Amino acid sequence: MNSVSPSAAQYVGGVMQDELVEGRRQQQPPEQQGSFSLSRPAQTSDPSKEATGEPDEMDKLKAKLMSAWNNVKYGWTVKSKTSFNKISPVIVLGHSYLLNSEDEVERFRLAFVSRIWLTYRREFPQLEGSTWTTDCGWGCMLRSGQMLLAQGLVVHLMPRDWTWPDAQPLTDVDFEVFRPRSPARAGGVPIPSFGSPRRPSTPEKTLPRDQAPKCSQKKRPECTRDRQAEPIHHKLVTWFGDQPPAPFGVHQLVGIGKSSGKKAGDWYGPSVVAHILRKAVAKTSVLHNLAVYVAQDCTVYKEDVVRLCDLSLSHNPSDPSSQAWKSVIILVPVRLGGEALNPSYIECVKNILKLECCIGIIGGKPKHSLYFIGFQDEQLLYLDPHYCQPVVDVTQANFSLESFHCSSPKKMPFNRMDPSCTIGFYASNKKDFESLCSAVSVALSSTKEKYPIFTFVEGQGQDYGLEGHSSNHSGPAAHILPPGKLGMSNNRRNSDEFVFL
Repeated sequence: MNSVSPSAAQYVGGVMQDELVEGRRQQQPPEQQGSFSLSRPAQTSDPSKEATGEPDEMDKLKAKLMSAWNNVKYGWTVKSKTSFNKISPVIVLGHSYLLNSEDEVERFRLAFVSRIWLTYRREFPQLEGSTWTTDCGWGCMLRSGQMLLAQGLVVHLMPRDWTWPDAQPLTDVDFEVFRPRSPARAGGVPIPSFGSPRRPSTPEKTLPRDQAPKCSQKKRPECTRDRQAEPIHHKLVTWFGDQPPAPFGVHQLVGIGKSSGKKAGDWYGPSVVAHILRKAVAKTSVLHNLAVYVAQDCTVYKEDVVRLCDLSLSHNPSDPSSQAWKSVIILVPVRLGGEALNPSYIECVKNILKLECCIGIIGGKPKHSLYFIGFQDEQLLYLDPHYCQPVVDVTQANFSLESFHCSSPKKMPFNRMDPSCTIGFYASNKKDFESLCSAVSVALSSTKEKYPIFTFVEGQGQDYGLEGHSSNHSGPAAHILPPGKLGMSNNRRNSDEFVFL
């Protein structure tokens, strides 16, 4: 997930030639290179633009061309069916579904479609200091991070095991029996689907709200409870709207990312996004009882989490409310190998996704971020942000939620997962946090590797903060730190530097 600006990228034969363009740009004098920064302009530039930080005409033209290209590239997709094995369980964020009956398929449908889906958007208000009105082509990791945070907020705010009452039918899926240890399929009879497959090359469409299935025909007892929670559901989605005031919208996240040397149009790594989310939650006034903790050097320092969440440390001990404890989202940036995923950690990743406290993983294929929410056999289940949709005005009353939920599950092999990723967890109180530490430690011990993916330790670490992940900073090469010295290094790491496993 290297930091390469799409404004400095060419597409030749459908392939992005970043290195070629960057090499040419480095040969140019600084005043001839297009930039969104406040660098010294050429002699013919307008001094007023330097003072205001406005992009020059060349930057504007590049941004417009890139926006137009990406809107076309990500505005449509070739649909293909995803096959699920009826005799192997599907894991979705700590819940298991064996798709050998209609009831189980219904449970899986509700679990998958109820996840918040945040994708590229176009035609939103211009991002400050740039000409961008879309994040197509560069904002996929920000969108994946939004989905990870949204899942944490769903667990935090919505009723336990909440599902969306208006969840759409599944599309582009097959349920079949696979032969053991063979990719060939047996001629099993598919389970009746909850939706007809779409034809290839057709953009994803959803049913109108009044035609959507309101509840299962069997009158699930949670249906009334879930329906009553819809105002919270709507409010939660508005926080991720593509308008500048939205606390977790792309405008706010890009603004926060500036302190790490990032700007609109840059690529964002999973580690930088973790710190951006932490600052966004700390900055907002819409949440008062939730904190985000980002692990350092693949280590979760328990005392740091306690200091962040235990409100009694900052209150009068005689205060009856002093025992309050903030809920916490724990984000752990890791690197699961060198250039490719280390197969030894696949079983460990599976065990983490089986935990109810896990809220997902952001990462993906190289320069192609995805939000992983589960797996079946040797394939990951994910939500893909690479679909460009028109902006939705979330300030309107009763705006449609349909474009914020996906009805087409997709899978990819574990061995195609990029090793750079961030894992998310949620704990609602101190007891849950202690249980989380215990359960995750057991999951981490499942690997045969000498070094675990990450560890929990007592004590405190150093707070590098977002500034330590500047893309302009050149730190030491990634290395393995002794367990007792994980928090002692004074060197700050950039977004692509992790402890190699």
